[in-house]
Amino acid sequence: MSWIKTVLREVWGLFVDDGRFALAIIVWLLIAWLVPRHLGIAPVWTGLLLFLGLAAILLESACRRATRAP
Repeated sequence: MSWIKTVLREVWGLFVDDGRFALAIIVWLLIAWLVPRHLGIAPVWTGLLLFLGLAAILLESACRRATRAP
């Protein structure tokens, strides 16, 4: 049974290197999808909001990784 956990962990590692980064992207996608719909924001601004949020997540992740590297 432990070999199944090992296989699943390895498959997960193929697609997700940084769990916090992946979770932040998923949360931001949900926010960028739900909030503008309820506030009636134009699609142009929604796209800009999505881009800026993802860029900020990427920048934070890169800075975090750079400070952690030896």
